[in-house]
Amino acid sequence: MDFSGKIIAILQPKGGVSKTSGNEWKAQEYVIENHDQYPRKMCFEVFGADKIEQFNIQMGEELSVSFDIDARQWQDRWFNSIRAWKVERNGAGTPVSPEAAPFPPASMPPAFNESDGKDDLPF
Repeated sequence: MDFSGKIIAILQPKGGVSKTSGNEWKAQEYVIENHDQYPRKMCFEVFGADKIEQFNIQMGEELSVSFDIDARQWQDRWFNSIRAWKVERNGAGTPVSPEAAPFPPASMPPAFNESDGKDDLPF
């Protein structure tokens, strides 16, 4: 599954030592908000120090997050886990230099071709 939006919160990292293997683990949670008419938020987790460093998620970034959902039981209660496995940066969050602006400068009139001479306006 995928979810795209802007990072609005970065939660404190969690870590510990696995009881079964004795290996250290690290996880960090992030909150992302989409840009729908009624914005939705999702809290997702990145597991593993290597993935946290690789994704390098920053506050305010526009991202597309691919994730898996799983549930686990603990003391007769169920908890959902939303774990990211891929993060891609969207172009909307990157600064655009004036030389690479997507629109022509305001002083330049729009191009007009002779073939566009047909007036199809209803008024």
